[in-house]
Amino acid sequence: MAQGLELSVTDLQSSRNNMRHRTEEMSSDHLIVRRGQAFNITLYFRNQGFQPGLDNIIFVAETGPLPDLARGTRAVFSLEGRGSSSPWMASLETNKGISLEVSLCAPPTAAVGRYVLKVHIDSFQGSVTAYQLGEFILLFNPWCSGDTVYLDSEPQRQEYVMNDYGFIYQGNKNWIHPCPWNYGQFEESIIDICLKLLDKSLNFQIDPGTDCALRGSPVYISRVVCAMINSNDDNGVLSGNWSEDYSDGTNPAEWTGSVAILKQWHATGYQPVRYGQCWVFAAIMCTVMRCLGIPTRVITNFDSGHDTDGNLIIDEYYDNTGRILENKKDTVWDYHVWNECWMARKDLPPGYGGWQVLDATPQERSNGLFCCGPASVRAIKEGEVDLSYDTAFAFSMVNADCVSWLIHGGKEQRLYQDTNSVGNFISTKGIQSNERDDITENYKYEEGSPQERQVFLKALQKLKTGRSQGHYRADSQPSRPMSLSQDSPRSLNSPSLRPSDVIPVSLKFQLLDPPNMGQDIRFVLLALNMSLQFKDLKVNLSAQSLLHDGNPLPPFWQDTAFIRLFPEEAKTHHCQVPYSQYSQHLSTDKLIRISALAEEKSSPEKILVNKIITLMYPAIIINVLGAAIVNQPLSIQVIFSNPLLEQVADCVLTVEGSGLFKKQQRVFIGVLKPQHRASITLKTAPFRSGQRQIQANLSSNKFKDIKGYKNVYVDVTL
Repeated sequence: MAQGLELSVTDLQSSRNNMRHRTEEMSSDHLIVRRGQAFNITLYFRNQGFQPGLDNIIFVAETGPLPDLARGTRAVFSLEGRGSSSPWMASLETNKGISLEVSLCAPPTAAVGRYVLKVHIDSFQGSVTAYQLGEFILLFNPWCSGDTVYLDSEPQRQEYVMNDYGFIYQGNKNWIHPCPWNYGQFEESIIDICLKLLDKSLNFQIDPGTDCALRGSPVYISRVVCAMINSNDDNGVLSGNWSEDYSDGTNPAEWTGSVAILKQWHATGYQPVRYGQCWVFAAIMCTVMRCLGIPTRVITNFDSGHDTDGNLIIDEYYDNTGRILENKKDTVWDYHVWNECWMARKDLPPGYGGWQVLDATPQERSNGLFCCGPASVRAIKEGEVDLSYDTAFAFSMVNADCVSWLIHGGKEQRLYQDTNSVGNFISTKGIQSNERDDITENYKYEEGSPQERQVFLKALQKLKTGRSQGHYRADSQPSRPMSLSQDSPRSLNSPSLRPSDVIPVSLKFQLLDPPNMGQDIRFVLLALNMSLQFKDLKVNLSAQSLLHDGNPLPPFWQDTAFIRLFPEEAKTHHCQVPYSQYSQHLSTDKLIRISALAEEKSSPEKILVNKIITLMYPAIIINVLGAAIVNQPLSIQVIFSNPLLEQVADCVLTVEGSGLFKKQQRVFIGVLKPQHRASITLKTAPFRSGQRQIQANLSSNKFKDIKGYKNVYVDVTL
């Protein structure tokens, strides 16, 4: 009696398919493909070849613990689609004797994740046999026009999906500094960790069937990932810490890449890694989303609002020395970092797809979890704050107004309202470039323009309407009475109320030298009398360290100046803050805020000015000694120095770079003498070609984040 068709072995053609699907850097021996794009497999039979019209081959693809045909987590589809209504497709490529090459294609709406591929063979002899062919991973596909993450620019796809390094912008609006970062989304085991991250989410734990069924939606996936990057609700990847005490973990400033963090999370049984702050949360999210195939970039917003009460007003409080006081509610972060992910938004009215804000830093709850977004960038610009998700909060980060108050004698005196201090120099890395790309115009109309005020008022009205109807946070209450007419005849759509509108005197700080760490800070206060009357000023000056989230530390320097100005006269008051005075009070962020609060003897009004200074370190210098060629030895020289006039201890140099080093290199340096310069040479063998980047960091008991980077092009052969 003749035997039915028997399967002997299956070749998933992982290496060839992965190359075509642009996943070859993730793996060469595990099949990783993108939805909406065909991939080929070869079936080898034991006793005879496939006979079209007589043999029927049915494929089954399943994902998740509860695969279900109705939910789309189980697909059943036959070769050439005979009698199949499935959106999955299988077609015959070649039929050679006992081998059969078949082309398979998942629809561009399929759930992403890990799949099991099976086959049922219904032979003409009447026997039915079933085989498990193997596993494969299905990712989003920004190259497929039918995918909701489709991006029609190849340079943008290369930058926002394929590039595994970049820059995260830090500092302040007067000193924007690129921090190099190794995203490493194609590094060994990162795809497995990213998929495990989805399975560790509360959504999966509560209802795995529904969670897996929804994984075809980038809107859904992005919210799940956003909540899982922080550990506030679950065993997410990172614990946040803004306390300045990192003794039981790693100072956030020391990290140079995502790979070490994700691998540590995995290796410790998914215990949150200590510690992260906003740029680390955003960098990890960028790695995960690019790995899953969703175009993603990291965004920095300078002077970023954190409006907890939803009134689009950030209140700042000062004492009569000019010192900024801690505000448990509203703050302005010197910079804040989030992500933008590219996707269609079929859940919103037309026109609001494209870049979406996602913020993994745990600030406020969204539907019960600490995540934020996706919020359409266009909706933010147009003030459509009632659109999902968390658009009102995202709007306040870039376009809230700031009101300054003086606290004195138990009373509050309103100093002024500034309509353009929040949301400046919104930045991301340029496309296939090391330059900074300013994208502020994507988020807001030009400050001071009629459109900007109109949008602000529209957003404010929507928030008031939503709050009255219970659409927004039930606990939303203004932190201070905001009936502006009580304090000033100006209203929200009036120009900013500046100190010089009340007292015609201009005050401004100016640095005399670059603010290098280890050196005294020298600056002047410039005072200009713009009136025709004599002015007699008393000016209280102070300096205090700031955390980058806007929270102040106690002042460490104070001064008082008496400045007399004849009509239209200008004077300078020289100031100096010694290193010995500020060194013991610095935060990791190296931010110092100098303030001046001036009062004129004949007027109850006061003038407040301030300036934020970011202290600078000398960069690490990296030299590549010779040509970089795949699998050939390469020497890399790293030159570093102690910039301080005192000895530092516990020095550790970390060096990494995807495609260049198999793992992060940690070199224990020990003690560095005052202003001592040293170098070491590391040896490696690049294992991937193309444009690569080396990232380095030097930490010690006195500083944590002296950084450097070097771009390297790796050739395939000599």
